[in-house]
Amino acid sequence: MDASPHAILVVDDDAANRLALEETLRPMGVRTMMAASGEEALRRVLDNDFAAILMDVRMPGIDGFTTASMIRERNRSRNTPIIFMTSAIEDLGSMFKGYRAGAVDWLVKPIVPEVLRSKLAVFVGLHDMNQMLSAELAERTLTEQRLRASEENLRALAAHLQSVREEERTHIAREIHDELGQALTGLKFDIGALAKGCAADPDVAERTKNLGLAIDRIINSVRRICSGLRPEVLDEIGLSAAFEWQAREFSRRTGIRCNVEIEPGFDDPDRERSTAIFRIFQELLTNVARHANATRVRVRLSDGEVIRLSVEDNGRGIDPHLLENPRSLGLMGLRERALAFGGSIQFEAVEGQGTTAHVAVPNRISQPVFHA
Repeated sequence: MDASPHAILVVDDDAANRLALEETLRPMGVRTMMAASGEEALRRVLDNDFAAILMDVRMPGIDGFTTASMIRERNRSRNTPIIFMTSAIEDLGSMFKGYRAGAVDWLVKPIVPEVLRSKLAVFVGLHDMNQMLSAELAERTLTEQRLRASEENLRALAAHLQSVREEERTHIAREIHDELGQALTGLKFDIGALAKGCAADPDVAERTKNLGLAIDRIINSVRRICSGLRPEVLDEIGLSAAFEWQAREFSRRTGIRCNVEIEPGFDDPDRERSTAIFRIFQELLTNVARHANATRVRVRLSDGEVIRLSVEDNGRGIDPHLLENPRSLGLMGLRERALAFGGSIQFEAVEGQGTTAHVAVPNRISQPVFHA
């Protein structure tokens, strides 16, 4: 069983000295434990924690220097203050030998009670402080571990929600395409047949023609909505083809030239990474269209152990303060998409010269998991 935090170990082969020290220490309210030899002292420190150790230098068997050195090698007591007691310090060599063995102070016999109590009061106080700091450090470490686990859980949950969201978008896109798209196509054929039967009536022919054109516009809208929800090219042909398709669509809608450079032999990653990287690419292009005032975008995509994407524009350059602003939810979402796979996203910006986004996502690392 451990000694109390204020326990003092007295190591002396002279029983009278041990008794005198015990009486001297009693008014301090500390508990004393006795050891008549170096061997017994070593056994004591195995099972007890002491605020300080009073060690006689000259003892039969293992002397005080050797005992102190061996105590210092034990993890539990390596920081316990050791005060050597001696009849006289014969020379400076003995004093230095004691300090090398782990002594923090010396007492010359006969020991003056007031001197002993004042020295021990300091070391008992330091022991209490060390105990308190150790407890605070342990609590802080535990808190940091809990916060880290909580952060990883939240990140895993966000990744899971993104995956569920993508699945739902895919499902909705297919439903719209299959149900509404087919119905509109069938309706167009019916109107075409009706127009042929009413070709003699110019007014009906004009109306059916306008209806056909309206249906064409609705069909195009359905296709655009489906592509926005989940581009078929991403699932059917792959990430590189989806990048080129998205660049063409971006240029067509915004008038901003978008050049895509894909490393020869690019091998598409798994479906989850492909989706995350494609969504990051889409969001970066959206930011260019909304904020950059750019006329040109250059995109590079390469693979390997790490999938790397860079999107460079020649616009006004992103405000550095926005990169650190916790309210920049769009940038936060980009980072979280990359972090979900152990990746990162960095921005380089020069005012008036444009912004470059660098995305790096490890190619074959599993998604984060929930912690208990």
